[in-house]
Amino acid sequence: MKLYFAPGACSLSPHIVLRELGVPFDLIKVNLGEHKTQDGQDYKSINPKGYVPALKTDDGKVLTEGVAINQYLADRNPEKRLAPANGTFERYQLQEWLNFISTEVHKTYSPLFNSALPDAARTMFMDKLKKRFGEINTVLEKHDFLTGSNFTIADAYLYTVLRWAPKFQIDLKQWPALAKFYDRVDQRPAVKAAVEAEAAAKAA
Repeated sequence: MKLYFAPGACSLSPHIVLRELGVPFDLIKVNLGEHKTQDGQDYKSINPKGYVPALKTDDGKVLTEGVAINQYLADRNPEKRLAPANGTFERYQLQEWLNFISTEVHKTYSPLFNSALPDAARTMFMDKLKKRFGEINTVLEKHDFLTGSNFTIADAYLYTVLRWAPKFQIDLKQWPALAKFYDRVDQRPAVKAAVEAEAAAKAA
């Protein structure tokens, strides 16, 4: 398999999942400004949407969108328990979290990356983001991970978007359980390996 990624982007989430699963894969860096892969390919010929992540399977199929990629990977390796079985109520609870992170956290961040965003709009998005962090904090006061005691693909996704907080001077210590969650996930060997690999790729 090949994972197309950009250092610091949301593609860190499936990168973490791949390392948690321990499956072999190639990591292909993408220059999002030029839409070129590190070996000079036109990235839009792989993912016409032009953004990361994209996963190319061993038989040449391409899957995009992190939430879909993570579920695909987890379902191929059910013994790792990164997602409950399809059809169970627990799986729908996981999908509830994946949807919440995608629409209420990830996409609330998105406008903040635009330097031309007016201050009033920036404040509005920041306030919404902080409200969502507070809601997640309440859940994490009850257990170590989003769905209970087991690390799942939803936790990999949440950790990924939490990494962007310092860029906007958001101190996660405002939400103690959320900050502890971040530190807990940050210390996982697979997470450390993914973060270190992306830092090296960024510097290259």
